[in-house]
Amino acid sequence: MSLEGATSQQRRGKRIAMSPEEVDAFLLDARTCRVSTVGADGAPHTSALWFVWDGTALWLNSVGRSQRWTDLARDPRVSVLIDAGHDFGELHGVELTGRVEVVGEVPRTGDPAAADLLTTPEKLFGDKYANGKFFYDGGHAWLKLVPERVVSWDFRKMRRG
Repeated sequence: MSLEGATSQQRRGKRIAMSPEEVDAFLLDARTCRVSTVGADGAPHTSALWFVWDGTALWLNSVGRSQRWTDLARDPRVSVLIDAGHDFGELHGVELTGRVEVVGEVPRTGDPAAADLLTTPEKLFGDKYANGKFFYDGGHAWLKLVPERVVSWDFRKMRRG
């Protein structure tokens, strides 16, 4: 995992923080994230979404006509939470914060002009969710988050000493 672009590193909870390799493995395997945006009235809006991680950026394939998209068009700041575990001692996860950017056309229709920019996330997405094939549905588009801050935790490390 490359965190060169991250402007803020985790300070608290270092004992239970994931290593960069653990963060990478977790983000590559996890399937659902929760995306929090800021509404026009300042209230948070959180929704679940599928995503892919390319080792540097989190790619969100979002409906272009959604509250999430409306919020991010006005204010690109976002917090994304990916977590797992059932019991307290199993909880582990990653929070990524920063600003998203739109990549490609909205909605994504497969326009070859954006192919170079989207080849990697569309391949990763197809492999992760659709048996190796990415589908253009005429409603979704791509948001890219290069995290400014990454916070991770793995309470399973507390059992290890």
